[in-house]
Amino acid sequence: MLSFSPPVSLYAMPVTLGTMASPLKSLVIDDNRYQEAFHLFLERSSEHQCMRDFIQKKLPDILASIGDGKSQLNVIGVGSGAGEIDLEMLSELHQKHPKVMVDNEVVEPSSQQLHNYKVLVSQKPELNYAKFTWNKMTASEFEEQWKLKKMTKKADFIHMIQMLYYVKDPGATISFFQSLLDKNGKILIILVSGASGWGKLWRTYRTQLCNTEISQCVTTGDIKSFLDSKGVNYQSYELLSQMDITECFTEGDRKGELLLDFLTEALNFSKTASPELKAGVLKLLRHPDCSVEDKGRVIFNNNLGVIVIDQQT
Repeated sequence: MLSFSPPVSLYAMPVTLGTMASPLKSLVIDDNRYQEAFHLFLERSSEHQCMRDFIQKKLPDILASIGDGKSQLNVIGVGSGAGEIDLEMLSELHQKHPKVMVDNEVVEPSSQQLHNYKVLVSQKPELNYAKFTWNKMTASEFEEQWKLKKMTKKADFIHMIQMLYYVKDPGATISFFQSLLDKNGKILIILVSGASGWGKLWRTYRTQLCNTEISQCVTTGDIKSFLDSKGVNYQSYELLSQMDITECFTEGDRKGELLLDFLTEALNFSKTASPELKAGVLKLLRHPDCSVEDKGRVIFNNNLGVIVIDQQT
C-alpha cells in the first residue's frame, strides 16, 4: 500500500461498521519502519509488475474514450507516492492522445514522496506535453481546498492506487472525486482483492488489526458493494499477484518481522501482539485460504482488484 494520511469522514461506509480501535500501534506512525517494510514488500511481491502489466495491456483501451476530442485532458492522481506508476499511466495516455496537452494534479501528503516525484519528472524531458500541479495534502484537504475555491474544472481521468485504506471514509472519498468527472471521464481504483489473502486476514481479524482512526481494512469487494448500493456503473478486473512471506515464520528474523508488520499494519507486531493473536495470525497466513507452499517457501496471495468507474453523462 502507498502511504497516505487519513482525511475527515463525511459519511460512513458499511465496511467500517462494527470495528473498534485496535490496541496495537499502527505501522504508519513510524515512517522509517513503514518505508523499510514497504520496500521489502515491493521486493518480495509481484505487486508493481502486475500493475504495470495492467497499465500496458488493459489501460490503453480504457483511456481511449476519454476526452471526447478535447485539446487538454485533466488528470488527478490521488495518493501518487513517488510517481513511478503515475508516469507510466501518463505515458499510455499520451500514446492514446498524442496531440493533447495534459494538466496533471498530484495529490500527495508526504514531502519526501513529492520530492521524489518532482526529481523523476525533471529527469524526463519527454513529459513536455504535461503540466504538473503539486498538492502536498491529503485527499480530504484537497477536497476542502477544491470546495473553498469553488473550482469548476472537471477531470477526465482520476486514479486512486492503493490509497483508499488511508482515508477515513472510502465511500465519501470516491463520491467526491466522482463528482469531479467530466463526460466520458473515468476513475481508476486499485486495492487488494476481496478474494486475496489480505481479504481473508482482514475478515478474520478486523477488530484486532484495523485501527479505523488511521486505516481501513478495505478491499475491492467492499468498494463494489458500496458502488452497487449507489447504482454506479463500473468495470472490474482481477490482477494476480503473490508475495514470499517465508521469513514470517522464523522467530526473530528481522525481514520476517518487517513483513509481519506490513501484513498486519501494526508496529512491531511480533513483540506487541498477544501470544494468542500472533499465533492465530501466523496460522491463518499459512492456511490455504491465504497462501500456498512451494519448494519450502510460503507464497501469500497478494491479488489486486481494479475498479474503473465510468461517467456516462
